[in-house]
Amino acid sequence: MAKLIECIPNFSEGRNQAVIDGLVKIAKNVKGVTLLDHSSDSSHNRSVFTLVGDEEGIQEVVFQLVKFASEKIDMTKHQGEHPRMGATDVVPFVPIKDVTVEECIAISKKVAQRINEELQIPIFLYEDSATKPERKNLAKIRKGQFEKMPEKLLEEEWLPDYGERKIHPTAGVTAVGARMPLVAFNVNLDTDNIEIANKIAKIVRGSSGGWKYCKGIGVMLEDRQIAQVSMNMVNFEKTPLYRVFETIRFEAKRYGVSIIGSEVIGLTPAKALIDCAEYYLQIEDFNYEKQVFENHLLN
Repeated sequence: MAKLIECIPNFSEGRNQAVIDGLVKIAKNVKGVTLLDHSSDSSHNRSVFTLVGDEEGIQEVVFQLVKFASEKIDMTKHQGEHPRMGATDVVPFVPIKDVTVEECIAISKKVAQRINEELQIPIFLYEDSATKPERKNLAKIRKGQFEKMPEKLLEEEWLPDYGERKIHPTAGVTAVGARMPLVAFNVNLDTDNIEIANKIAKIVRGSSGGWKYCKGIGVMLEDRQIAQVSMNMVNFEKTPLYRVFETIRFEAKRYGVSIIGSEVIGLTPAKALIDCAEYYLQIEDFNYEKQVFENHLLN
């Protein structure tokens, strides 16, 4: 049985359609790889691709995408709501079928080394690939963003895992690692006050005392003039989406603000959404494995 690996590279480009189309073309033309989804956001100025493939194909497509991004995306001119430090900001590898996290860690290191050696982009390993506890959390690595990264790399504890203590002049720095599936989940508020979104994000994210498996920031969607709580749910089973959603609803009320919608970026495990349906419909004694029709077709 062929091993199946997912990769979800994030690129710091959500506005230039020619660059996005170029990335799509590469993603669709590497043997052994399938592009499942791609989405771009102009406010975040970011694109997220979801790819699955075998070991050889997934490594090759990632390198080709990073190479193209380094040639076409100039971080000295980049502006967007989402934190970022590189043209290719982050490259996570996720085990899907007949492959272990340990194997994905090994793949992440091979890809990281090749990117650095051939493209001279410094690499930090993160999540399960992290070489130090403080590098497990992407937010800590990315703190300071592209603009402050040259100084950060000179600090004793921030020597890249691959590369020298200097950023690529236009492509910046990239994080590469292995992790389990997460859900990129955003909640939109009927206010243009970014401070409200920031305060709510601080309440729900685990690093500031909120839900342990939630990472969140407040962002402003300029095209819609609304504030958003933008989150990564890194373990949707231990911290389900509905729990965070209801916390945001509860906290927003204190400011006279309501939720006007939510969005999932990229692909998500079905169970993350079915858990929400089970909660809101108050289904009793629901068995996900036995009662979801599609599960029987896939077995």
